[in-house]
Amino acid sequence: MTRFPDGFLWGSSTAAHQVEGGNVNNDWWAWEHTPQTTGAEPSGDAIDHYHRYAEDFELLASLGQNAHRLSLEWSRIEPEPGEWSQAALDHYRRVLESLAEHGLTAFVTLHHFTIPRWFDERGGWSAADAVERFERYCERVAAALGDLIPFACTINEPQIVSLLGYLQGYHPPGLANAVVWRRVTRTLIEAHAAAVRALAAGAGSPRAGICLQLPALEPARADDEACVALYEELREEMVEVYLDGPPGDFVGVQYYTRMRVDPALPNRFARAPEGSPLTQMGWELHPEGLRQALHTAARAGLPLYVTENGIATAEDEQRVDYLESHLGAVAAAIAEGVDVRGYLYWSSFDNFEWAEGYRPQFGIVAIDRGDGLRRVVRPSAEAFGRVARSGDLSELRARG
Repeated sequence: MTRFPDGFLWGSSTAAHQVEGGNVNNDWWAWEHTPQTTGAEPSGDAIDHYHRYAEDFELLASLGQNAHRLSLEWSRIEPEPGEWSQAALDHYRRVLESLAEHGLTAFVTLHHFTIPRWFDERGGWSAADAVERFERYCERVAAALGDLIPFACTINEPQIVSLLGYLQGYHPPGLANAVVWRRVTRTLIEAHAAAVRALAAGAGSPRAGICLQLPALEPARADDEACVALYEELREEMVEVYLDGPPGDFVGVQYYTRMRVDPALPNRFARAPEGSPLTQMGWELHPEGLRQALHTAARAGLPLYVTENGIATAEDEQRVDYLESHLGAVAAAIAEGVDVRGYLYWSSFDNFEWAEGYRPQFGIVAIDRGDGLRRVVRPSAEAFGRVARSGDLSELRARG
């Protein structure tokens, strides 16, 4: 199958801290500037999307996209506990109005990795009142902006928030505590449910869903009991607990790579086998894992949207190859009966890739950081646009 269903949504994704610039009041900005940071460099101005959003949306629409995923920056909206910024809400209203004006269906993420500093100082997701505080923020967003939110992504990759922040210590708050990791996992599940409630009670009628990172998990050594046991635990904590009847209207599926579980290593994951094709992130290319992830997510009994899938590479032709293989995996899942209704590539632009800084190039649009953050359309963006306009994967490599 090369044709996708009528009404399929095609777009790309961003996240506020990675593109806006100047998010000085969140935990990531603080993390970037501490001596013990794992980050390669500070985010700074990012790509100045905070001021250039309208021209960016115009560009993405001109490339054939009809949907776009972005996030709201909680620390701008609630800079201190209970102190709401009307200016920030007005800004995001203009952003969402601009999306609609450019014909881009909005997928709006309420939490994409960053939290306000005050929330972090209270214990972040390990605080006793974390769900209550998050629900209050979601209520304010839903009341102010819900009428402009067709799709609401409640929490981005809760598995990665808990894994990297509370078990591996690679992201803020930098903990490595298995007990806290498990507790935060359940807190994030409760926070998703709270966000769904808040959205239902607010303005408009947003369709709500959680965005799950579903890597292709495997034990590094199938004959090693400890390896298999840790794999089963991680499978339970990173996949199964999220798919047991999640509230909401859809599930966002996010997939990048295969991950081999190994308890003998400090971070619990082995590198890809020697000779495996890798991205700039060191991730193995394994498109079959996306088809598997979609089948796994389908167990939730809800429509699916691929809300992130992409490659960091300096070779744009490799990005086209990636799109061909991974969109092929989506098409295969649809042909096998999985209800997939959209695909949003990660990412719209080269951006700030968290602890990796600006080195990884995920964007279908490049950013010339030496020339005023000039946007440079890559051939992969045009190729993706041909598929988006036609709904036909065979158009990816067509020549005009």
